Amino acid sequence: MCSLYRTVGSSTMRGVLLVCASVSIMGISYGLAAHTAGIPLWANLLLAVFVLAGSSEFLFVAAVGAGVPPILAALTSALVNTRCFVFGFSIASFLKQGRSLWMAGHLINDEAVALALVEGKRDRKRLLYWVTGVGILVSWPIGAAVGGMLGGVIPDPAALGVDAVLPAVLIAIAYPAMKDRWTAGVVMAGAVLAVAATPVVPVGVGPVVALAALPLVLLRKKELT
Repeated sequence: MCSLYRTVGSSTMRGVLLVCASVSIMGISYGLAAHTAGIPLWANLLLAVFVLAGSSEFLFVAAVGAGVPPILAALTSALVNTRCFVFGFSIASFLKQGRSLWMAGHLINDEAVALALVEGKRDRKRLLYWVTGVGILVSWPIGAAVGGMLGGVIPDPAALGVDAVLPAVLIAIAYPAMKDRWTAGVVMAGAVLAVAATPVVPVGVGPVVALAALPLVLLRKKELT
């Protein structure tokens, strides 16, 4: 652990640990929601480990809790994860080719990508992506397990008031990457689209709508080349 601290850097590692702690807290909320929806603990843990995508898992348990057939709930939840294709293009530039790409693909999530992309050097990006991704692979299921076991004690997940924890952390992570007005404008455009769509789309689909701002990024790259 000390060696990892030295390699990553103490301040950066503290940021990773903060993200993992926030993810774990959100995992508790998810575990509580899964328990409320009638999803058994073993299924809750399988989703947490093999799906490893908080927003789609929240959408799945909400749909199941509302009486939607699990297959339809899973298909709807998969829509939320379409943003991972865009993330894949972002991380492809610094990941090494080989069998490890399969695991790297499984670890794709907002937090790992955000922490990696704010780094300057390719090696640092790759290191931060793996460290954060593995950290979330551990912290999210742990939180989900704790939440599932606490389900009988705290029947209302909203009572924890943790919904704003992870978004606040993500904003803090992304802020250093907004180095110019163009980037900040694209981020704001995506945020406005997501917020505007939230009242009229299923839970968790707002971030997918935000991808409509992506052409602005591509246009900017074309202008610079």
